[in-house]
Amino acid sequence: MKVSIKKGLKALGLICKHPYLLNAVINDEGVRKEEVIRRYGLEAGLPMVEIHQLFSDFEETVSPYAYLSGATMPIDIALLRMLARRQQVSDYFEIGTWRGESVANMAAVVERCVTFNLPKEEIMKLTHDERYADLHGFFSNHLENVTQLYGNSQTFDFTSYHKSFDMVFIDGDHHYEAVKKDTETAFKMLRDEKSVIVWHDYALDPETVRWNVLLAILDGTPADKRKHLYHISNTLCAVYIPEDLSATSMIPYSVPQKFFDITIKSRFCDKK
Repeated sequence: MKVSIKKGLKALGLICKHPYLLNAVINDEGVRKEEVIRRYGLEAGLPMVEIHQLFSDFEETVSPYAYLSGATMPIDIALLRMLARRQQVSDYFEIGTWRGESVANMAAVVERCVTFNLPKEEIMKLTHDERYADLHGFFSNHLENVTQLYGNSQTFDFTSYHKSFDMVFIDGDHHYEAVKKDTETAFKMLRDEKSVIVWHDYALDPETVRWNVLLAILDGTPADKRKHLYHISNTLCAVYIPEDLSATSMIPYSVPQKFFDITIKSRFCDKK
């Protein structure tokens, strides 16, 4: 008991001295999980839809893909492309560009892409790394059907983009406040009853929920839309699809019921 009291007093002292440490407590995954369960009853995270329920014949080519740090998993990009075809997407909006791999992939299957990212000067303030800042949009800057917007999604005025997109992909700042705000923005952008939203990094891996992100998604989604939030199996993605899909609770370490064939072919980038 004395040890616990000492630890408690030490923790309080550290928080008083460094108030930012309070965020670490609030954003702790265990704390967020308890909050999700208490408020939404989702002990296993979002209901999971088998990827083959959405696409009976799941086969897709992902290109370009660099296999470098911070990249979206190939299957997540394949999901975006397959979902775009399924929903007959013509206009696509993306929050979070990085090297531009996901939007470059989407540019090959939809008519118009708009991608949104922090401007270089803001990235430099955060990272002090010019090489990192300059890599943003590497694969997409030259594409004619991709429009690059710059700003902070937490303060940018998206009014002119409301009701304009068939699909919105959220892959920006993954802190709670940012995901919640981006989620609220995304729902305002949806064009009609067929439009969809995809959140990247809903999970840490395909069998481990990222509770901080899930809580933000739930809090940012209108109450009448939450019944159509799903986790797509084998991916890190959560989706909003306005359909009543058959879903189950995710059970980690289940015996695999399927596998994927993967072909990898390397090519050199064109000089720009």
